[in-house]
Amino acid sequence: MPFTIPDKLYFKIGEVSTIVGVKPYVLRYWETEFDLLKPGNAPARHRLYKRKDVEMLLRIKGLLYSEGYTIDGARKKLKQRARDGTEGEEQKSQLPLPLPNHAYKEVLAKIKEDLASLQKLIS
Repeated sequence: MPFTIPDKLYFKIGEVSTIVGVKPYVLRYWETEFDLLKPGNAPARHRLYKRKDVEMLLRIKGLLYSEGYTIDGARKKLKQRARDGTEGEEQKSQLPLPLPNHAYKEVLAKIKEDLASLQKLIS
């Protein structure tokens, strides 16, 4: 089943974690390693990612996990793509994205939890 990035202005770290298919601590680590990632903060100090941040994270994951780059190599590749103006073109061809297998379980568990909460409210 194809999965696209939802049409929203901002995403919480849990949502981004599910979309990208990595744990939140990995996202926080990547923020320290890649200057191109600059998520904002909500008043309660929660991270808020924009769509461009999510797209960048998907590119980073592809470079690290699929193409075998090191952190340093991926950083250089992203900077080179930004200089060459080829950064956005490659990502457009990769959407829509399949949801990682483990993410289906997480999403379904969250839906089940929400439904149980709603059922309690109705009862």
